[in-house]
Amino acid sequence: MKNYSTIFLVLALITGLVGFVFGTFEGVEIVRVLSLIFTDLFVISLIAKAFFPDNKLRYEKVKN
Repeated sequence: MKNYSTIFLVLALITGLVGFVFGTFEGVEIVRVLSLIFTDLFVISLIAKAFFPDNKLRYEKVKN
């Protein structure tokens, strides 16, 4: 999820422009909802990068 932040940013910007600036077609509500979803995913990925900056936190098997 941390590696997808630029993809989510691009998708949020594209859907935001289409949904809120060029919103004169049918189905514009779907594009606006997608814009909000991609923006939320972008913010979550930035928060994940802030709290977990490296990959040193890994799951380990429990030894019996």
